[in-house]
Amino acid sequence: MNRIKYMLLLSITFIMLASFGYQTISDNNQNLLETQKVYGPEEVLEYRLHYGFITAGEARIEMHPQLYTVNNKVCYKATIFGRSTGAFGVAMKINDTWGTYIDTTTRIPQRNYRDLTEGNYRLKEYVQFDHKAKKASVERSGADGVKEEFKYDIPGYVQDLVSGAYYLRTVDFNKLQIGQTVSVPAFFEDQVYQFTVKYQGKDRIKSEFGKINAIRLTPVMPENEVFDGGNAISVWISDDKNKIPIRMEATMFVGKVAVDLKHYEGLKNPIQFGK
Repeated sequence: MNRIKYMLLLSITFIMLASFGYQTISDNNQNLLETQKVYGPEEVLEYRLHYGFITAGEARIEMHPQLYTVNNKVCYKATIFGRSTGAFGVAMKINDTWGTYIDTTTRIPQRNYRDLTEGNYRLKEYVQFDHKAKKASVERSGADGVKEEFKYDIPGYVQDLVSGAYYLRTVDFNKLQIGQTVSVPAFFEDQVYQFTVKYQGKDRIKSEFGKINAIRLTPVMPENEVFDGGNAISVWISDDKNKIPIRMEATMFVGKVAVDLKHYEGLKNPIQFGK
């Protein structure tokens, strides 16, 4: 496996935790966002990324205990930390941080950031959203430390990769039919993408905590050199009020890679275990 594909294997799998799907947001469903309080400060989720029996990396998703004020909005701060481990870490060091500040009322991002170390690659990026003006201001620097600034047009209620995952947890999947797809615009790097996810029904999956009732989702993806096919990723989220990611599987160029929940704390609601 060459070094570029090695880096893609780990870094893309880390952000699977944030980019597996979104739900359309409109002015008419803001009550849904305000009433379904499924997450809050002090929630921590930890994951093991593995290729068969070989652990390749680990990730931690945490909702910070304090609230922040950004753009005159009271916000949650959510952060994803991902790193390569073991032999994978020796071959290709990956140490990534993704973060966002989410408006506690509308659940849309006000600011986000990335701090990436992937082999010799370095990136620091800060994005400030002006949803009223429909603009995103981006400050970006690489390994040389030279900062560049950009402005981009964005649609209303746009998400970022991290905030989109948290918003997905407010969706009532009982109202969807198997095979139904939903989509939302999301800003990433320098473009607005239309992400689409398909609801695949419900399963009962095994975990180290026991059998958990789960909802299965698959993001609709184009053919590419990293993932094998348009439905290459499956994500199972708990079928309860938390809707936390329990397991992810990706069919990639090296075979099947999995991400499993290994620790959780600070959930607002009990996990619903199956029999």
